[in-house]
Amino acid sequence: MTVKYVLFDVDDTLFPSTEFAKLARKNAIKAMLGMGMKGNPDQLYKKLLLIIRREGSNYEGHFDLLCKSLKIKKSAMYVAAAIAAYHNTKLSIKPYPGVRAMLISLRKKGYKLFVATNGTTIKQWDKLIRMKIALYFDDVFVSQEVGRMKGKGLFRKVLRELGAEPDECLMAGDREDADIMPARALGMHTVKVMQGKMARASTAADFKISTISKLPSVLKRL
Repeated sequence: MTVKYVLFDVDDTLFPSTEFAKLARKNAIKAMLGMGMKGNPDQLYKKLLLIIRREGSNYEGHFDLLCKSLKIKKSAMYVAAAIAAYHNTKLSIKPYPGVRAMLISLRKKGYKLFVATNGTTIKQWDKLIRMKIALYFDDVFVSQEVGRMKGKGLFRKVLRELGAEPDECLMAGDREDADIMPARALGMHTVKVMQGKMARASTAADFKISTISKLPSVLKRL
């Protein structure tokens, strides 16, 4: 059956999420130090990463916990500086090279384009809007809104929503556990994008490409 629906992950698939997060967090630490907080920037960054791993990337109190770990009593000034610097870094968010042209090309060829991603709904929409690619998608499915993390359950809900058969769909993403394996288990076509922190991981995907901009060449083969 011909592929009609193309689903995309966001982080490290459409834009370099790992690089952005590192830059934004380091800028936040720099801003806190700029407001007079004492500490070594590299050590503070490592402390922050430990907090993020423990609490999860979508937790909103990372900088508060960092200040608490340093026994800072009046932390509001430092937390505010960190948040401002983090959000200012968002001005640098851009998709990977060739993403916009690729999405436009696929739409012109008649493909229906969707996002299927883990994360909080507002944050993922914020990324798509800042990258100026939000309007290229027919719909966006985010784990928070769908009510479950990306896996077979989420993909089943997407298939029901679209009224599509699995072999009419292709999932493109960078993660084996969230993108490739569950989609493949349902009979969807899968493409592993060898970008970001998972670039060197082995894959059971039907296809693998070095950058997401090369996706049209896979669709030609299908």
